[in-house]
Amino acid sequence: MDERATGMVLRVRLLTETSLIVHWLTEEAGRVATVARGARRPRSPLRGKLDLFHEGDFVFRRSRRSDLHTLGEFVLRETHPGLRTDWRRLAQASYAVNLIEQTTEADTPLPEAWDLFRDFVSHVERAAPGVASVLALELKWLEVLGLAPDLEEVSFGGRTREVARALRAADWEGVAGLEAGVEKAGWTPLIRFLHGFLIHHLGRLPRGRGDVLALLSAG
Repeated sequence: MDERATGMVLRVRLLTETSLIVHWLTEEAGRVATVARGARRPRSPLRGKLDLFHEGDFVFRRSRRSDLHTLGEFVLRETHPGLRTDWRRLAQASYAVNLIEQTTEADTPLPEAWDLFRDFVSHVERAAPGVASVLALELKWLEVLGLAPDLEEVSFGGRTREVARALRAADWEGVAGLEAGVEKAGWTPLIRFLHGFLIHHLGRLPRGRGDVLALLSAG
């Protein structure tokens, strides 16, 4: 039976000369992986539509034997071109993919993950790249997972606690305002705290965290 979903492409890789494996984050089904058969053929209706962070509505048929399903039609709604104009924006979105993949199971609906990821991608596409966006993502995502740190129990200064609390509660426009109001060195205590917190609760740091923070701090 065919299912319909709204989602965004997280990863794409070759399966054969003409077919692709496409990983999605969806609103309805969580993370799903699909085979796009013949998608690279010149006359395929899927040709050119399946790229990183492309968003739209698609149809898929679940496999009874594996977690690799069959992709049907795909209606492309948004390509998020701003991610391709600045390497720092793309790095932020890619880190979000790593964070979500590490902490979610395939084929398990988690509407909060879709909402947070979609809003984050839209934010980094248009906002000036900055450390605050990554830290806000981590704090908000930990809250989705039920792992939010008790900021009152953390032994960093009052200003850092205040900023961390604001990042967790603010919308993305508010996060951009916080970025402008804190000097680069002011993020260091929160970066270090979340480094240890993520390792403790997730088992290891999400891939690319150090790289994206170094890139944003140098920018």
